[in-house]
Amino acid sequence: MNWIKRLYVKNLFFFLLLGLAGGFALSFYVEPLRILCTVLLWVLLLVCVWDLLFLFLPKKPISIERRYPEKMSNGDINTFSLLVASRYIIGMKARVLEEMPVQLQMRQNEFLLRLVPHKEHLIDFELSPKSRGIYSFGKCNVLVSHLGLFERKFVLEGMLDVPCYPSFIQMHKYQLLATTDRLVEMGVKRIRRIGTTMEFDHIREYVKGDEYRHMNWKASAKHNKLMINQYQEEKSQPIYSFIDLGRVMRMPFQEMTLLDYAINATLVLSSAAILKQDKAGMLTFSKEVGNHIPAEKNNKQMKLISDKLYGITTKFEESEFGGLYAFARKHINKRSLIFIYTNFETLEAMDRQLPYLRMLNKSHIVVVVVFKNTELLEMARDEAVKTIDIYNKIIAEKFVYEKNLIIQELARNGLQTIYTAPEDLSINAINKYLEVKARGLI
Repeated sequence: MNWIKRLYVKNLFFFLLLGLAGGFALSFYVEPLRILCTVLLWVLLLVCVWDLLFLFLPKKPISIERRYPEKMSNGDINTFSLLVASRYIIGMKARVLEEMPVQLQMRQNEFLLRLVPHKEHLIDFELSPKSRGIYSFGKCNVLVSHLGLFERKFVLEGMLDVPCYPSFIQMHKYQLLATTDRLVEMGVKRIRRIGTTMEFDHIREYVKGDEYRHMNWKASAKHNKLMINQYQEEKSQPIYSFIDLGRVMRMPFQEMTLLDYAINATLVLSSAAILKQDKAGMLTFSKEVGNHIPAEKNNKQMKLISDKLYGITTKFEESEFGGLYAFARKHINKRSLIFIYTNFETLEAMDRQLPYLRMLNKSHIVVVVVFKNTELLEMARDEAVKTIDIYNKIIAEKFVYEKNLIIQELARNGLQTIYTAPEDLSINAINKYLEVKARGLI
């Protein structure tokens, strides 16, 4: 009796029965109509048998296979594929219903197919998750029909859990463009180096055009030809990302929180630093400091950072910068470039933390990331028509002006800043990193 549970009667069958019932009702008044309706009833029965025969005749006519990635990239477009193979001897129609994860809140999860006999059909679709965590896909249902009277259901049982990690797609994209020297295509600026690097590499023979001040006269006398010192860009410099887990980082933009943008930027920046032979590290802070990964440049460092970033969440607390300064002073001894991903909405909030930022800046190069409130910027630029619009516009302009004062105050105290829209954070963080390196500040 299992086949009955897999059988669904479609609306067309009931419409035909309703038409025949109406015909038989009219045949009480029009006698010849009864013979016609009787013939049509037998034809319908034969068509039903024919439809059911072709639906249930093959033993295993449909196979379903999920070709999903092992993990998803947060905030990016991820490609998924469903493989449906038909062993029917004739062409069939199919509806594929995939039970999507609850986080996506998707209702358009139906795919229509025309099944060709003894062929495989690939269904490609894209998903863009907006939060990290486990995404559970339920059953995959395929409803097959021939003449449109009945449908037979095939089910791929079992749930599939796919974890969503910080944006590794973005990270790989930057790695690929960096190795082919095409980072400008992504918005990374070419920054002219100020001065020269002073880390000695080797001695080589002089070539026309080399700087005279790097001439090595002792080596020239020894080899009886002009020799010059070759210098290289300083390497193995610590690059840290400090991520604020306080309540200010829960603010959403384009369905992602500021924390998610900071996490994606941390992953991209750490990868860029290791690619340039620097050391990458990170930590998170709120009331207390946690998830500390010392700066290293070994092969396992990116996986370690990615695994740590996967599980962190914001907390409804005020962040303690004093504890952050004490921890950094104790555990980070070498002068480092530190990116602090936080957000100050008011001057008072910034003034409370400014003394700790200034003390931290004495031993390290501190870059404070402040996010633009793009919604407030749009509101401030919109034309006001009604009284409520004028009020909203004035309040928005006040907050925008206060954000600019925060940036000016941080710069006046010698702190590097990144004032950026959330979606541009990764690009701007890399640009700032390259700028600091080019200026020789670390």
